[in-house]
Amino acid sequence: MILRIQQNSLLLALLLTLFVFEQPHGQAASAVDQHEISRLEYVIVTGGPALIEWERFKHPPHDHWWANFIHASRIRLAELRQEHGPEALITWLVFRPSYERRGIRQEKRDLIADIESVKTKYHLHLVFFTSHKQLIEYLNHGQPRDRINIADVEYFGHSNRACFMFDYSNQIDTGSKVWLHESELAEIDPSDFAPHAFIKSWGCHTGESMSKLWRKAIKQPMIGAIGPTDYSNSDEPSWHPTLMPHGKWIK
Repeated sequence: MILRIQQNSLLLALLLTLFVFEQPHGQAASAVDQHEISRLEYVIVTGGPALIEWERFKHPPHDHWWANFIHASRIRLAELRQEHGPEALITWLVFRPSYERRGIRQEKRDLIADIESVKTKYHLHLVFFTSHKQLIEYLNHGQPRDRINIADVEYFGHSNRACFMFDYSNQIDTGSKVWLHESELAEIDPSDFAPHAFIKSWGCHTGESMSKLWRKAIKQPMIGAIGPTDYSNSDEPSWHPTLMPHGKWIK
């Protein structure tokens, strides 16, 4: 009898010890899970520059400076980092082939290294893409979308009323071989986005058609321009691309 009581006492003491040590661990795990559930992602998408070999006969030519879209993106990335803090998940999606081609054929240097320096400075999640399928794949599956939703997505690059043109006048004159067309927006899962996400295209003419199709496909508005946008005054502090005369932003 005495032996049985002692055994029971030892068993009870062991259970109490396990409870004391395991409970804080469980509480910490719950806190981590809750943090992951509520985490947001901020996404900047950057298209590529044109080449002077295609643009030299235009007045004025597009993209005299190779970093038009990179610099505009960098300013916005810095704002997002300052606004949301050092732990925020900020992803920068860059169309790589156009910068490789511009570096080889025109600038005669490695532009990818300059882009990666921005990643280092602002502690970004840098993702290069080469097709619209890769872009959509990242939006849909690049993060566990049941736990990490997109709170902000913005596009800097060439566009027309119906599509983002990631390589405009880079491979062919005044055209594009890689784009995201408004007819392809249904491939993006609306559940990727947090409620009331901020979504904006800083490219030309997006508000004339693509914004409407975005709202229909994604169930959230995208701000877009009526008319062209201007990237020419980028030396000003806190600069963002502006509208040309008589243009306006719409959703």
